Amino acid sequence: MSEQNYIYAPGSTIDGSFKCKVPMKGTRQLFIVDGKPQGSPSSLTVKYAQGERPSEALQVIGVRTSAVPGSLSFSTSYHFGQDSVGRLILCSHTFAEDSFETTENCSIVVEKGASVEVVLMQNEHNRAAHFLNMDVVVGENGSFKATFISLNGGHIENRINVKLEREGAYCELNGLYLADGTQNVSNIIKMEHLVPGCHSKQLFKGILDNNANSRFSGLIKVCPGAFKTEAYQENHNLLLTKGAVAISEPMLEIYADDVKCSHGATNGRLNEDELFYMRSRGISLKEASLLQQMAFAYSVLEKISTQELRERMMSLTEQRLRGEFSDCRKCCKNCC
Repeated sequence: MSEQNYIYAPGSTIDGSFKCKVPMKGTRQLFIVDGKPQGSPSSLTVKYAQGERPSEALQVIGVRTSAVPGSLSFSTSYHFGQDSVGRLILCSHTFAEDSFETTENCSIVVEKGASVEVVLMQNEHNRAAHFLNMDVVVGENGSFKATFISLNGGHIENRINVKLEREGAYCELNGLYLADGTQNVSNIIKMEHLVPGCHSKQLFKGILDNNANSRFSGLIKVCPGAFKTEAYQENHNLLLTKGAVAISEPMLEIYADDVKCSHGATNGRLNEDELFYMRSRGISLKEASLLQQMAFAYSVLEKISTQELRERMMSLTEQRLRGEFSDCRKCCKNCC
C-alpha cells in the first residue's frame, strides 16, 4: 500500500474526546475532517500495488465538525492493483449538531484478479444530509463486495454505479438501512454488465418506523454481447407503522441472450403469528418485535466476512433499533 498518499493514525483522536476503535486487530485508521484528509489538504488517494495483500484493514473515518457548518464536498480514490487484496471500512459521522450537507465522491478501481471488500457505515444526526456518489470498475476475474449500513441520518442518498468491464468480473452489493421520524434514505444503483461471463448480486433491506421513507432504485443493464451473464437483485422492507413509506423500483434491461437475471421487491409488516408465539412464552411485545427486526436484518449483516466487524455491526444495529442513538456525540462515541 502506498503510504505517500495518506497518513496512518492507529487509535487517533480528534479533539481528545472522540476515539474511533474498531475492534479488529491491526486496523489502521485515517480521519477525513470536514472534507480534508488527515495531514493533507488534497483529496485522498490510496493505491494497492500489484500482488499486495496487507493483513490489516484500512478504516477511513469521515467527520463533520462545527468548524465548517453548511455544505462541502470531497473526493476519495482507491485503486487495487492486479491480484491485490484489500479491506476497507468507510465511516461517516457528525460531531456537532449543526446543519450539514456532505457530498462524497468515491472512485474504486479493481484490476485483474484483485479482491476487495468494503464495509460502509453511515451514522449522522437528523439535521445532516449525506450524498454518496460511488463509481466502481471491476476488471477481469476481479471481485468487489460492499456492505452498506445506514444507521442514522436526516437524509442519506447513495448513488452506486458499477461497471463489470472484463470477463469474469464479480460484484456483490448488500445494504441495510434503518430510518425513523421523518428520515429519508435512498439507494440508487446502476449495475452494468458490459462483457460476457460476469456475475452480480444485490440484497438491500430497510426497517422503517414513524413517518420515515425510503427509495430503492436498482437498474441491472446487460449490454449487447454480454452472454453468460448472471445478475440477481432483491429489495425488502419492513414497515413498522402505517406512516412509513418504502418505494422500490427494480429494473432490468437485457440486450443479450443466454443470461440468468432476476429481481424482486417486497414490503411487509411484523409477523403477528410470530409475535403471538413469542409473547405466549413470556417474551414482551417490545422484545419480540426487536427479535423479528434483528432476524430480518441478519441476512445482510451476515454478509460481512470478518467476524469481529460483523458482530460489531450487529451490536450497533440492535442499539439503533432499541432507540439508543438519541444524541449525536454519544452516538458517535458508541458506534466506533
